[in-house]
Amino acid sequence: MVDRLANSEANSKRIAVVEGCFGTAGQPLAIPGRVLIGEGVLTKLCRKKPKARQFFLFNDILVYGNIVIQKKKYNKQHIIPLESVTIDTVADEGDLRNGWLIKTPTKSFAVYAATATEKSEWMSHISKCVLDLLEKSGKSPTGEHAAVWVPDSEASVCMRCQKVKFTPVSRRHHCRKCGFVVCGPCSEKKFLLPSQSSKPVRVCEFCFDQLATGATLPVRSNSRPPSSKFCPNNVSDDEDEDDSSD
Repeated sequence: MVDRLANSEANSKRIAVVEGCFGTAGQPLAIPGRVLIGEGVLTKLCRKKPKARQFFLFNDILVYGNIVIQKKKYNKQHIIPLESVTIDTVADEGDLRNGWLIKTPTKSFAVYAATATEKSEWMSHISKCVLDLLEKSGKSPTGEHAAVWVPDSEASVCMRCQKVKFTPVSRRHHCRKCGFVVCGPCSEKKFLLPSQSSKPVRVCEFCFDQLATGATLPVRSNSRPPSSKFCPNNVSDDEDEDDSSD
C-alpha cells in the first residue's frame, strides 16, 4: 500500500496540507517516496507536565509539533528519523494510560494515546515502518538511545544526593545520560555525548565518573559510553532549559 501511495496525487496533497499547517517555520516534508501513514493527537510526557502534541507518522520519519489551532496550525516542528527509533510499552499508572516510549539516540520520551486500541495501532504502524526501513537499508536496529527524562513532578529532592530540596532558588536539572532530576551541585560537570549534541552537555556526578573512566553505565541509560573527552562545567548552562516548554 505504501508503494502504491508513494507517487499518488492524494498523498502529495495530504503532505502539502501538513507542510502548510507548520507554515514557513517548518521544514519541507515532501520528498520522492515519502508517504503519510497517519496522524493524531498524543499526550507527550514533558519535563513540566503532560502536554497534547500533534503527531504525523510517515513511512520514514515521525513529525510532531505544538498545537496552535486544532487541525490548522502547529509550531515547534520536530522530525525524528524512524531508522533510529525503538519503542517500548509503558505500564498504566494513574491517569497516564495507553502509553509507550519513543527512544532515539538523540532524545527519548513517553507518549500516551486516548485508548488502548489507538495505542496498539500507533505502535504497530511505527514498528512496521521501522522494520521496512531497516530491511531496505540492510542496517541493524540502533542499540543506543538517550535516557528518558524523569518528570520534574516526580522529584522533590535531588535523585542523586537525596539531600537538596528543590525550590524556586534551588532549581531542577536533568542529567543527559541517566535522565535523573538532580541539583546544581550534583550536576556541575559536562561531558560530550556525540549522539545528543556537538558540545558537552550537563551530566550528574555519578554518570560523569562512569563516563570519564569508561566504566559500564547502569542499565537504565541503555547506551555505551562514548570515547570522547570530558569537559568540566566551565560554560553557562543556558541549554538546561532548552525543553522547558516541551
